[in-house]
Amino acid sequence: MIDKDEIRELAALMEETGLTALEIDRKNDTMRLERATLASSVAVAGPVAVAAAEKPGVAPAGEAATGNAITAPMVGVFYASPSPGAKPYVSVGDRVTKGQVVCLVEAMKLMNEILAETDGTVSRICVDNGQVVEFGEPLMYLS
Repeated sequence: MIDKDEIRELAALMEETGLTALEIDRKNDTMRLERATLASSVAVAGPVAVAAAEKPGVAPAGEAATGNAITAPMVGVFYASPSPGAKPYVSVGDRVTKGQVVCLVEAMKLMNEILAETDGTVSRICVDNGQVVEFGEPLMYLS
C-alpha cells in the first residue's frame, strides 16, 4: 500500500524536477500523479508572462518565431547564465557558432549545457531565467 507520506515525497519530487506526470506500479498497487503543465499555469498568470517578455535581451512575445529553434532536450529549469549574477551566455543580437553553449537546463540536479546546432544570430529568447521548460519547448531562435 502506498502511504500519504510517500505521495507527498513524490509530489515534491515532481515539483522540484518539473515532471508533469508520474506512474508507479507495484504488484497490486498502481498510482498515477499528475499536475498542471507549464502551459496551463502561464495562461493563468498572463500578466506575469507579458511583463517577463519586456525584460532586456528578451524579444517581445508578439514577434513572429522565425529561424532555427533551439529547443529544450528535457524537462527542467532554464538558466541563461552559468551562475546567479553572471553575464548570460547569449543575448538577443549575439552571434553564435555551432557547438557554442547558449544556456543551461537543470534536470534532476544536473546542469546540462545546451549547444547551438548551427551558426546564427540570436533573434529571440523565449523563456526567462529560472523558468521551468518542457521537452521540445523553444528556448530561443537563431536567424
